[in-house]
Amino acid sequence: MKTAKITCVPARTGLLSVVLKGGRSESSALPLIGWKSAALFLFCLVMAVASPAQILTTLVNFDGSNGREPQLMSLIQGIDGNLYGTTALGGTAGTIFRMTPTGGLTNLYTLNNTDGLYPTAGLVQATDGNFYGTTEESGAHIYGTIFKITPGGTLTVLYNFCAKQNCEDGAQPDAALIQGSDRNLYGTTQGGGTNGFGTVFKITLSGTLTTLYSFCAQTNCTDGAQPTAQLVQATDGNFYGTTYEGGTTSQSCFSGCGTVFKITPTGVLTTLHRFDDTDGNMIVAGLIQGSDGSLYGTTQLGGAYGNGTIFKITQAGVFTTLHSFNNGDGSNVYAGLTQATDGNLYGTTYYGGTNTFGTVFKVTRAGTLSTLYNFCAQSNCTDGASPSGGLMQATNGKLYGTTVYGGADNYGIVFSLTERLSPFVETRPTSGKVGVSVIVLGSNLTGATSVTFNGTAAKFTVVSKSEIKTTLPEGATTGTVKVKTPRGTLKSNVVFRVTK
Repeated sequence: MKTAKITCVPARTGLLSVVLKGGRSESSALPLIGWKSAALFLFCLVMAVASPAQILTTLVNFDGSNGREPQLMSLIQGIDGNLYGTTALGGTAGTIFRMTPTGGLTNLYTLNNTDGLYPTAGLVQATDGNFYGTTEESGAHIYGTIFKITPGGTLTVLYNFCAKQNCEDGAQPDAALIQGSDRNLYGTTQGGGTNGFGTVFKITLSGTLTTLYSFCAQTNCTDGAQPTAQLVQATDGNFYGTTYEGGTTSQSCFSGCGTVFKITPTGVLTTLHRFDDTDGNMIVAGLIQGSDGSLYGTTQLGGAYGNGTIFKITQAGVFTTLHSFNNGDGSNVYAGLTQATDGNLYGTTYYGGTNTFGTVFKVTRAGTLSTLYNFCAQSNCTDGASPSGGLMQATNGKLYGTTVYGGADNYGIVFSLTERLSPFVETRPTSGKVGVSVIVLGSNLTGATSVTFNGTAAKFTVVSKSEIKTTLPEGATTGTVKVKTPRGTLKSNVVFRVTK
């Protein structure tokens, strides 16, 4: 039986030093291990190879020249049907790539010091068709940037953080952006702001930035500190997010175990929950809103076994721990969740599982967890090791994700996982008034004969096999979008919310 060995050593620069296969040394810019207070909890692990339980397909092996070590990033699907993402390293300072659903990779752009360093977060495609993202470092003031990149690969820096004295506008964004219902982009920085502990900001598509909130505005940072995760805009129009530290101080969390917060589009913040380690600690991932209206998330550490948790919280702040990881079923959850077409939640763990190099899991909204895949099940971890990014379900029904390490060159992989999930359609945006233009994203849309919003028919144009353009019709109400095609009827995974 062959074994693969990994040795983790905290690096003072904030990089994660790793030895994989034959003593070869690598390093990673993974910010959540080594840059955040007392988060240096790395392990020295030796594992034995086991057989995978699910069908995992390696689509891309990163080799340095095409990027390396995709980290907190989750892939997104563009309106052209392709998948888009970033690698934290590779090239000069990280890459932005496009990938077909079957694994054909194109490097769209290699970043440099001027553009920014370490694009650890993923991308968002805005209503103008361009992609927007963040870099954690460098740019004009060395504290990170916001950039725009066209589908053809032309990159423009929209904003350089720390442009104001004492970085009052924020510093070092770790999280991906989202586009709000007002078409502006919203995000967080883990540093800077008036108090030096991070911000929530809004930025227009043309680059005008407004700081909405500076954390640690309350004594002992009871309002939270160092947000590292992407926001989500819920159906009530408010944004919800998490902070890495702050909230309640305890023996386990001297700087606070983190918080869940709500913030209005105008910047009024409400702390919904303060973690105390028994229910979670050091929250790196953001939230999603489930089809039941509740918000779901994960914690990196804490819980019954200290290995992280999965939780549910209502918009009113009622908190429930759904699952505590016990290392055997996973450990150290850096990524958020995704709700698939079967109604279940899917995610990854960075460590733990049968082979100690992370897992893919499914959990019901009641908290019943199933391990779908244990990474490093193949000799020398050619199937990948240590996923820190989340999963995404493409409209073809498949789940896609990345690992930081493993693969042919130990620089990480892109994978798909077969779970027999149904194809679906996705709308952009997911809410709007009557008359708003809507793009319907899907697979095999050619020949579509009808588009309905909760039963109300809409006029539409099939642009390509992956895109339909339509307009929200008069009389439409909040509900599911359906597209009838020659192969059957496809439903939206998220309801379209009709606003006034």
